[in-house]
Amino acid sequence: MPFWNMSVKENRQPQEGDSAWPELQLSNLLLSDTVRAIHTTINNEWDSLQRTACQTAAGRALWKHVIHDPLAEVLAGEAYLKNFHEKMTRDRLNNAREISGVILAVRTLWFDSKLEAALNSFNGEEAQVVLLGAGMDARAYRLNCLNGSNVFEVDFPELLHMKATLLQAAIWSTNEHEQLKVIAKSITRVPADIRDDNWLEKLQHSGFIPERNTVWLLEGILYYLSHPHAMQVLKTIAANCTLTHTVLLADFMNKSSTTISESTYHFYSDWPDHLLPSLGFSDVKLSQIGDPDADFGLLHDPLNIFNKIRSLPRSVQTHPDDGTPCHRLYLVQATGSPNNSIP
Repeated sequence: MPFWNMSVKENRQPQEGDSAWPELQLSNLLLSDTVRAIHTTINNEWDSLQRTACQTAAGRALWKHVIHDPLAEVLAGEAYLKNFHEKMTRDRLNNAREISGVILAVRTLWFDSKLEAALNSFNGEEAQVVLLGAGMDARAYRLNCLNGSNVFEVDFPELLHMKATLLQAAIWSTNEHEQLKVIAKSITRVPADIRDDNWLEKLQHSGFIPERNTVWLLEGILYYLSHPHAMQVLKTIAANCTLTHTVLLADFMNKSSTTISESTYHFYSDWPDHLLPSLGFSDVKLSQIGDPDADFGLLHDPLNIFNKIRSLPRSVQTHPDDGTPCHRLYLVQATGSPNNSIP
């Protein structure tokens, strides 16, 4: 079960009719023959890993009262929006402690805020942003902090093709054309599987400059990789610390999270703040869901599951009260540069 579907009882949630939780209303664009045909192909032909991109977009679309992503709906598709909305509705009716998608919302906001801070740390110098496993991410269209950055989206060829088709349909059929244009200085889509050894070569052939300041963003991707593949990706990024100011933004699951029944999760790290320095990063900051910089006013209840787990030592794998696994999601920012990279 993905983190963003977890829910337990809560004392206080938005009430029926609350403007923050409107009924699902699908746009005419989403119901058009063109967009429906594309999503039918996605649902029939993509594997489970690729389809998580649509699920993530659905979460962002339905948490639009905290995430402004005008393209999320069309990128998600009708089926995923309806499925996610049904889960949220059940949670509200059951007075769930966390509404489905809250972890996705917190995670998105954390990456947005840390990306902006990282770009500001370059003090106006030109920068690149690489989204590995970009999926249906629309940051290049919605974040003003990217207006001076070259953005590279790396993902499966068929995913990037479908995404580009959906974006074009959205941009040219809306009355908000000016609001849906690319905000980033440039956007380059790089068809590549990061499980292959040549993904960095393909990235460089697409215009990526290894010596230029770079933010690498890996949101919701590492734990779907095997341990060897995830380590290869992290080592490749860490190697750039010897060339330029490098920032890695990534989320890690702990071991308990990958033992969920029928889980598709593989790679884990209980101590990413120890792992990353061993690869070459000089400064690593770790947050857990519910920490001051990973809350955004959405997890205020001290009794919610994430705050209860945060109060336990990170070495504890099962909760002492009920023996349930301590599923942790670590949000990690790591930096390095030629002046202070670790050999």
